[in-house]
Amino acid sequence: MKHTLFLFSLLTLLSCKNTGDKKTEETTQAPDTETSEGTSEKIVMEWDNDSLIYPEEKHFKNIRQVTFGGDNAEAYWSYDDTMLVFQSNNSDWRVECDQMFLMYASETFKGRKVPPMISTGKGRTTCAYFLPDNEHFVYGSTHLVDEKCPEVPLRKNGKYVWPVYDSFDIFVSDLQGNITDQLTNEPGYDAEATVSPQGDKIVFTSMRSGDLELYTMNIDGTDVKQITDELGYDGGAFFSPDGTKLIFRASRPKTAAEVKEYKDLLAQGLVQPTEMELFICNADGSDLKQITNLGNANWSPFFTPDGKKVLFSSNFEAERGFPFNLYLIDIDGKNLERVTHSETFDAFPVFSNNGKYLAFSSNRNNGGGRDTNLFIAEWQD
Repeated sequence: MKHTLFLFSLLTLLSCKNTGDKKTEETTQAPDTETSEGTSEKIVMEWDNDSLIYPEEKHFKNIRQVTFGGDNAEAYWSYDDTMLVFQSNNSDWRVECDQMFLMYASETFKGRKVPPMISTGKGRTTCAYFLPDNEHFVYGSTHLVDEKCPEVPLRKNGKYVWPVYDSFDIFVSDLQGNITDQLTNEPGYDAEATVSPQGDKIVFTSMRSGDLELYTMNIDGTDVKQITDELGYDGGAFFSPDGTKLIFRASRPKTAAEVKEYKDLLAQGLVQPTEMELFICNADGSDLKQITNLGNANWSPFFTPDGKKVLFSSNFEAERGFPFNLYLIDIDGKNLERVTHSETFDAFPVFSNNGKYLAFSSNRNNGGGRDTNLFIAEWQD
């Protein structure tokens, strides 16, 4: 699992050109997991100047831009905080649509430096997440059905839409790009997998019930359980730091017209993600509560390291669906606080496991173009 409303060409990372030249690429080798067992304390960050931080952004002590071109998003930390896996469609890296790449936490990719691709390079991929051994990751891919990049509709009847490909399944891969297991094989969409900080459970979105619901399973794919069962798109779920709760985005069509539109689009493999709110529940689906009621699109939530707040992206203050900024809110829906002050797009916030750093995607410093790049900030409360 992205520029007026949603910059969804960013969110789904939609570029399909292949202009790279392998002869001139300086490619970083994949980390040798036998020798990269260092802890987060060993990370040495070289920060950019503070011109990338807006004056009101008091939670950012320092910041560093990681990528410089293409659409880059959903960067997730290894359990030891030394590496991140992320998706990109950067045509200079010889990909035609989203594929998965690996980086050390201190790396920057500018000019000819290219991170190692650790997906197959076939089909479209989404939502990679490390497993607790720091040597494998899960991700969604369409490659079993078609090795080519699927078409990406952006509008239906003049409205923004996301495709939910029924060819997505969830796989396990090592850091050299070798698929070692397939965790789902049900008909329909299976994707958006993330892993509990305890390393025992995976939460993901599936269409197997006929609607887009949340499910959990063990990290080996066993013991699949349905978590949500209300009409609407439930997705982008993450566990709390102690593994006891889930935070996720959801659409909830209410009127007869909204329900019909949702069902009609879903029958075509599409969803309209312009009206979403945040929900929280126990990891087994009990005690479900809506924690935002802001209007517009509230999404990409992630728990703060203490588990007491959620950091998320929203355009609820935007009259025309733009810009998107990051906000903090208590898990009971109180004490909303704006964190970023961009005039463009900030989303996909993910804290390192030690709570010191925040990875996120942004349009800041892109020269006024459409590139969405990765940034890492040093976080302060």
